[in-house]
Formats: sequence, structure tokens, C-alpha cells
Amino acid sequence: MKIQKLELRHFGKFRDRTILLGDGIQLLQGENEAGKTTIHTFIKSMLFGMERGRGRAAAVDTFSRYEPWDESGAYGGAIEFTCGGKTFRLERRFDRQGKRAGLVCLDDGEQLSLEDGDLEMILPGLEADSYEDTLYIRQSGAQTGQTLAAQLKNFAANYSVSGDARIDLAAAQEVLREQEKALDRQARDRTRERQSRREKIEQEASYVWRDIHRLEEELERVREGLELKRAKEENEKRESEKRMIDELRPDRWRIHPLEVAGIILAVVVLFVLMPRPWNYATSVVAALAGGIYIWNRMKVEKKRQKTAPELMLEEITPEEELASAEKLRWEQQHLEEEKKEKQTQYENLQEELAELGELDGIYKEQEKERAALALAQDRLSQVARDMQSQVRRDLNGAVSGIVQGITGGKYTRLLVEEGARLVFFQDGRRIPLSQVSRGTMEQAFLALRLAAADLLYEEEYPLILDDALASYDDRRLANTLRWLAGNREQVLLFTCQHREGEILRRESIPFDRIDLP
Repeated sequence: MKIQKLELRHFGKFRDRTILLGDGIQLLQGENEAGKTTIHTFIKSMLFGMERGRGRAAAVDTFSRYEPWDESGAYGGAIEFTCGGKTFRLERRFDRQGKRAGLVCLDDGEQLSLEDGDLEMILPGLEADSYEDTLYIRQSGAQTGQTLAAQLKNFAANYSVSGDARIDLAAAQEVLREQEKALDRQARDRTRERQSRREKIEQEASYVWRDIHRLEEELERVREGLELKRAKEENEKRESEKRMIDELRPDRWRIHPLEVAGIILAVVVLFVLMPRPWNYATSVVAALAGGIYIWNRMKVEKKRQKTAPELMLEEITPEEELASAEKLRWEQQHLEEEKKEKQTQYENLQEELAELGELDGIYKEQEKERAALALAQDRLSQVARDMQSQVRRDLNGAVSGIVQGITGGKYTRLLVEEGARLVFFQDGRRIPLSQVSRGTMEQAFLALRLAAADLLYEEEYPLILDDALASYDDRRLANTLRWLAGNREQVLLFTCQHREGEILRRESIPFDRIDLP
């Protein structure tokens, strides 16, 4: 990537200012408060956007600091750059109410979308955090921090696993962890679902069991009713046969002859002994009384011979008796069928409970997936650890080559240890940064940033130095500028001094000078 044009329409102190940039070293020279930091902030804002802070932070954030001094125009501008053999124009507007952005390819007029990630596709890997740690170096700010160390570590792990540093191992591991959490949530949800299902089935089974017992009680009642009717019919049959036999017996009425003789004798005696005319009336009365006595005796005897079933038969007609028995038999059949259905339902519910008590296929499959995720995480971590040393060796080789060039061969080996700590290795001994000069230390950090940029980005991006070489002596500065001119496609060198320009001319290093008011 190379920046060709900056259009600062309304940004900070600038209004309708256009800056054209070329290849190699671009020297942007100006006194303090000439707008050097404003230009760099403009470049960063165009590439990554700019959000306004909230609350108290909004008063001192980047958005407020670089709001146009002249509020008559739109807050924003445009940048044109080449990448991948094509030229693009990126425009942004940061107004409070009219924020918008647009990206177009100037070669074919194709409109691209920032919302869909087209800019990230054109400038792969370029992010605000890594940009600050690699491509932008301010005065006394060459020293790297933990952010770059983490990025290099992640790069090493990513590259070791896939051979492609664009694949983010940390993100992949996070995806695996999220998948593992999702499986845990599914397992918990399934456990709760199974428990709820179990409780529902158990409750339904208890209801069915009570229905079965109720039906059994009703069946018992019907069976008892039918048994009573059967016994009653048998008893009636026996009594009927008994009555028929009794009717054929000569003494069925059970009236003694002496009782009859006594009654007749009493009538005769009364007729003979009583004086006339009372003997006739008395004899008639006695005869009637004797007849009534004998009639009553016969009636009592007949009633005595009747049994309880016969009395019941006098109250219930045969038709009613038949209908009642048929109803009981129908009720018995209906109850038995219903009981059979309830027993089948109860057995099915018991089978469901038994199935819930076992680990089903889905649960076993989840366990396999969880084990696979754990194995994948362990494998990624192990391979990353095994290969980080190889990537560190590659980084050490790149850093050492750069530091040898910018120091003029004084230092030939620079080691990058854990946490991006730097150590010189010279004549068989380790030299920590605390034992070298400030200028050498700045050169070591510059070498690390440049080597890190080459590792982290597929595309070479412009290097921005904001008075970052102020602590270099003339010889050190000449070596550094010479190396940058020969190894970087575009360097934006901001300075408030004339020393860089003089050395560039003296060393015959090609550059373009842009004066800032």
C-alpha cells in the first residue's frame, strides 16, 4: 500500500488542504504546531474511523480535539492509495449528525462497502492496535509494549498451526471454548427437560394408577351384584321346586281333624242345649266363627311357608330383573375394557420412565463432541508451543538483519525473548538494552517494529515516523535513513528540524520534501 493523496477538507486547523505523496521517503517538515500530528491523526482516522467519546471523556477525546476550527464545512476528508495494483479513494465524514463513509476503486469505478468489510479485505490484517505498535512511531515512542508481544505470540501460534498467520488462533480457541459452553448449556437444558418430563410422566402414571384401582373397585361391586343375582336365581329355583312338592302333600294345610271335629261338636251342642229360638242363632254364629278360624289358620300357614326371595319377587317384576342383570353385565364388560386400556397406558408410561433413566444417544454424542473439543484445544496449544520457537528464530533473523543495516554493522545480532524483550548478542555475550545508549535502544525497537510489521502484514504499509529519530546522532541517522530508503516503499517522516533533510541531501538519498506552514 502507498498513500498518494491526502485531502483535509475540514480537519483540525486544516481547511481544503491537499497533500500529494510519492514513493520512498516523504519528508514532511514544519515547526512545532505546524500540523504534523494533525496529519498523522487524519491518516489514522481515515483508515480506522473515529468515534466520539461519551460523558466527560468527550471533551478531551480525539473527535473534539480535531474538530474543524472553522465550523462552516463538513468535518472530514479523503485519502487516495494504491494497493494490489489498483487505486482506491476513501472518504469519511465525522460530523455529529452526518457521519458517513465511502470507498471506490478509481480504476473501474466500482463502489465498495465499508460495512461489508471491503476495506479490511483490501488492507488485510491492518488494525488500529497493531498499527500503533508497528507502523506509527512517535518521538521517544519506539519502545514496544505488551500488545505487540501478544500479537507476535499469537502470530507464531497461528502460523505454526495453519501456515497462514491470517487465521487467528486465539479466536479459534475462543470459538472452541464457546462451543464447549454451548454443549454444557445444551446438556443442562436437556437435563432440566428430562427432569421435567420425568415429573410429568410420574404424575400422569399416578393418575392412571388411581384410575385402575377405581375401576377394580367398580368391577368388584358389579361382580358382587351379579353373584347376588345368580344366588338369588338359584334360591328361587329351589324354593319353586319346594313349593311344588308341598302343594302335592296331603297335609299341606296343616289343619288337625280334631280341630274340625271340635268345631262341629260345639255347633251341635249349642244347637241342642240352647233353648229355642236362640239355639239357631247361636249355632250359626259358632259355625261362622269356626269357619273363620279355619280360614285364618290356612292363610297364616301359607304366608309362613313363603320365603324372602318370594317376597322380593312380588316387588320386582321378571322384566325388571332381566334388565338389571343385563345392565350389570354390560357395565362389567365396559369396565374391563377401560381397565385394560389404563393398564396398557400405565405400562407405556413405565417404559418411558425406564428410557429416561438411561443415557440416550444424544447425550452420548454430546460427550463425544466435548471430548473432541477438549482434544482440539490441547492440540492447538501444544502445537503452538512447539512451533513458537521456530517463528521466534525467524523473527530473530529478521530483527538482526535490520539492526545490522541501521547500525552500519556495529551490531549484527538482536534476540527477541519472551514478552518481546530485546537483548543484543555480541562477541559471545549478551548485552541487555539497559547497557546500551539511548540511540542504540531506539534503533533496536525500530528494528523490532519493522520486523514485526513484515511478519504480521501480508501487504507492506507506509511507515510513519513522527520525530522518532530525534535522539539519533548524525552517523546513526544516516545509516537508518539509508536503510529505510533501500528497504521500504514509502516512509512518511515528520520532523520539526532541518537535520534529516540535510543528511538526506548529503548522503544522496532520494526523498520528497513537503513543507508544512
